Order: sequence, then structure tokens, then C-alpha cells
Amino acid sequence: MVSIRERYFNRLLYDREEDRREDTAVFLYIDGREIMNYTYLVRCADGTFYTGWTNNLEKRMKTHNEGKGAKYTRGKRPVELVYYEGYKTREEAMKREYEIKQLSRQEKEKLIKED
Repeated sequence: MVSIRERYFNRLLYDREEDRREDTAVFLYIDGREIMNYTYLVRCADGTFYTGWTNNLEKRMKTHNEGKGAKYTRGKRPVELVYYEGYKTREEAMKREYEIKQLSRQEKEKLIKED
């Protein structure tokens, strides 16, 4: 079953019908460009970490710092992007987001330093 959100993304983000791949992972296109999905980690002003996913890092960081992003980061601004990974599909990015959220603070710091 396709959710309303998926239908919305399919309608908005595909320039060409032939770019849609019903039998494989979803690939997003805007203005003929393939869109990358990102899992990211930000350091909040209070020193805590927040992990999320997006398909536009620059816009998402701006949203967080304007206080319009995740509820967690609204009162902890400014946030600084300290780590990110790129993926072809949002499902991969969301899976990695979950994995990173399960890490301890020390493991997250190690991940950032290894980058």
C-alpha cells in the first residue's frame, strides 16, 4: 500500500515518468538531477547530539537553526553539522539514522572523529 506521503513525493519529485522504478528502490529527481538522501548528526549549543535524515542538508540545517526543525533542536540552537553520510534511498538513510541513534555518546564522538 502506498501512503499519501509517498504519492506526494512521487508526484512532485519525478521529472520524467521513465525515471520511476516501481520494482526497485525509489530514486528522486528534481530538475533532472538525482537527489541524494543523507543521514546527519548535529551538535547542539548545549553539547548534545541530534541525528536525522534529509534530502537537502543545507535547507535542513537552515530549518534547524531557524527553530523550525525538530522539536528537540528548537531550544538548543544554534546547531552545527558535524557528520553526514549519503544514500541513494530514503529508506537506507532512515535505517542508518536509527542505527546512529542507538549509539552511545562516545560511539557518536568516535564516528565524528573518524570522518
